[in-house]
Amino acid sequence: MARRALVLAAAVAAALTPVTCLGQSTKPLPAKATQELPPELLALLEQKKMPKYSPIVIRLFKEEAELEVWKQDTSGRFQILKTYPICRWSGDLGPKLYEGDRQAPEGYYTITPELMNPNSNFYLSINLGYPNSFDKANKRNGSFLMIHGDCWSSGCYAMTDEQISEIYSLARDSLSGRPSFQVQAYPFRLTPSNLARHRNSPNLSFWKMLKVGNDHFETTQREPKVDVCNRRYVFDAQPPPNSPSPLVFNATEKCPPLVVNPEIARRAQEKRRADDLEYARLLEDNAPAAPIYSGLDGGMNKAFLAQFPGRVTLAKVMPYASYLPQLPPVPWIDKDGSLTSKWFGTPFSKTVVCDAARASFPSGRC
Repeated sequence: MARRALVLAAAVAAALTPVTCLGQSTKPLPAKATQELPPELLALLEQKKMPKYSPIVIRLFKEEAELEVWKQDTSGRFQILKTYPICRWSGDLGPKLYEGDRQAPEGYYTITPELMNPNSNFYLSINLGYPNSFDKANKRNGSFLMIHGDCWSSGCYAMTDEQISEIYSLARDSLSGRPSFQVQAYPFRLTPSNLARHRNSPNLSFWKMLKVGNDHFETTQREPKVDVCNRRYVFDAQPPPNSPSPLVFNATEKCPPLVVNPEIARRAQEKRRADDLEYARLLEDNAPAAPIYSGLDGGMNKAFLAQFPGRVTLAKVMPYASYLPQLPPVPWIDKDGSLTSKWFGTPFSKTVVCDAARASFPSGRC
């Protein structure tokens, strides 16, 4: 009986340990960071046979303005648990390149307990860990890019407070007994039709690289192993047969000899062949192409348009101006009432912020 009690105590302690070190803070955690999942979500977990503390994967889609939480079920595979409409993301389609470009990141990010901010001034926040090793290898910079509440964004993925409360709790529970979970951030769902629409974008080759990891995940329902070498992402790499040593990756140097897990490669290749055929057919049929530059600062799921009018504004920066033809100037907000305010009304007068003035996260944001 005593031994059983010790085992039970150890299990409880293991489950609680990540919660107490969220955000590397020694302060007591606020109630919002420790609250239980709502009863309906706990019931959904049970219905889908997903243990409460099993791993999660978060998937972000800018154009659709949706955040998906996938969770590992008792079979060991990831299934979709819930889709949340994104209240606000900023910038344009495409990766974040530099500090201040207002771009929400795209790529693969690893979230550790230290990146969970329970004391955020945007209710709760999850730091994406930008820049990752891929971003650094490609000389991209920026800091404190988050998934957070408050529905305001400057390079972040902003949810409502109610949404981030659920997402944060799911993330917190998934960190019980494990070091991290994965976030996959995409410009849109990487389907042949979407890639064909955006075929003129200077980011197409980058998005096709992301699609390799996306296909690995979708065809196996397992989290892809992500590495970086030669300034590129590689997925589910393993040493060649009879290799005497483990793989060592350097983000800026040539990739070591490697092979992709054969079972994963087979499934992903089948999907890629089918997608390539559909993509080629769409091009042959001259499917409509989307403009390279939207002219807007980010987007919002249509579910929030009536609730938060005016929060999707004309863009204040052109992150990819070097790739684009010169465009006429756009009238921005000013204190004496610009044309922008006359077109769209007073909500434009509120500055979108994600900075030190509102933040309690290490040096600054969200």
